[in-house]
Amino acid sequence: MWAWTILILGVTVLLGCGPPPEPILIGFVGGTSGRVADLGIAGRDAVLLAVELRNRTGGVAGRKVKLLIKDDEQNPEVAQRAVRELIDRGVVAIVGPMTSAMAIAVVPIADEAKVLLMSPTVSTDDLNGRDDYFFRVVDSTLDNATRAARYHLSESSLRRLAAVYDLRNKSYTESWLNNFRATYVQGGGEVVEALGFESGGETAFLQLAQDLLAAPADGVLIVANSMDTALLCQQIRKLDRSIPIITSEWAATERLIELGGKAVEGMIVAQNFDRNSTEPRYRAFYQAYRDRFHREPGFGGVLAFEAANVVLDALAQRQEGQTVKEAVLAARRFEGLQEPIVFDEFGDVTRSLFITVVRDGRFVVVQ
Repeated sequence: MWAWTILILGVTVLLGCGPPPEPILIGFVGGTSGRVADLGIAGRDAVLLAVELRNRTGGVAGRKVKLLIKDDEQNPEVAQRAVRELIDRGVVAIVGPMTSAMAIAVVPIADEAKVLLMSPTVSTDDLNGRDDYFFRVVDSTLDNATRAARYHLSESSLRRLAAVYDLRNKSYTESWLNNFRATYVQGGGEVVEALGFESGGETAFLQLAQDLLAAPADGVLIVANSMDTALLCQQIRKLDRSIPIITSEWAATERLIELGGKAVEGMIVAQNFDRNSTEPRYRAFYQAYRDRFHREPGFGGVLAFEAANVVLDALAQRQEGQTVKEAVLAARRFEGLQEPIVFDEFGDVTRSLFITVVRDGRFVVVQ
C-alpha cells in the first residue's frame, strides 16, 4: 500500500516537472551593416541587454524572452523581407527599425499582420498621428527641427545657412530640413541653398563642400548620418577653418567624433538625451552597457534600451486577450532612463531636447 502511494506521488512529481514554457519571441530589425551600422549595432546591443536583464529576473510572467535579430542593410526590400520573416517566426512585437526610410517600407507589413513596431529612433513626420502599429520613443522631426531652429535664432548670429541632406533617407532628412526652414525663415533666417546627395561610397564630398561654401551663407547645416557628416566636415574644414557647422540629431553618434576628429569641433547638434545625466536608472544602464559591450551606447543604445523595455513592460502588464499595442495604450506611461515616456493615442511621444556642442571630443550640453 505504501509502495503504491510512493509510486503515485513520484509520478505526480514527474508530471509536474514538465518542459519549461516556450519563450516569448520579440524581434529586432535595424541596419547593422553599411554606413549607418553604428546606429543599428548600438540599438541591437541595447535590446539584447534589455532582454538579458529581464531574463535574469524571471522573464515575463514566468517565461523567458528570446530575441530574434535581423539586419535590414538599410535596404527597403531587405527590411521588408526581415520583418516578414520575424512575423512568420511568431514574434509578438519588433523593436525597430532605426531609420525613417526603413520604417516607411515596413509599416504596411506590420499593420497587415497587427504586430507592433516600437522604434527607438524613427522620427519622420510621415508617420505622425496615425492609428497604426508603428510606435516610437523619440520625438518627430517636427518637434526636434522646430526647437533646434528656435535655438539658433535666439542664441546665435547665423541668419543665412547653406544646407545639405541625404536623399537616401528623405522621409527623415527632407522632413527635418523643411521643418527647420519653416521656423527659421519665420524668425528672420534664410536657407540660401539646399543640396541633396546620395549617401554612398561614390559621394564626392570635396565637391559637395565646395558647392556649399560657394553659397552666400554664414553657416552650414548638414542633415545626414554620422559617417557622411564627419567626412563632409573634414572637406569643409580644408576649405574654411571657421565657418559654423550645425547638424541634426541623426549624426550625433560617437562615430561622428571618432571619424570627424578636429573637423567636428564646435559643431552644434540637438539631441533627445543627456550623456552626462545623473539619473540613477540611466547611470545603471550606462554602466551595464559599458561592462557588456565595452563602448559607449550613444543615443541609439539609450533609445533602443527604452524601446525594448516598453515592449517588455507592456508584455508583463497586458491582460488576457490584449495585444501588445493595446497593452501599451492601456498603460500609456512608462519609465525611461532619464524621463518618463508617455504615449499619445497614436503611439507618439514628446521628449526633452538638449542642445549640445562638440567640445574637446565630447558632446557637451549648452542648453
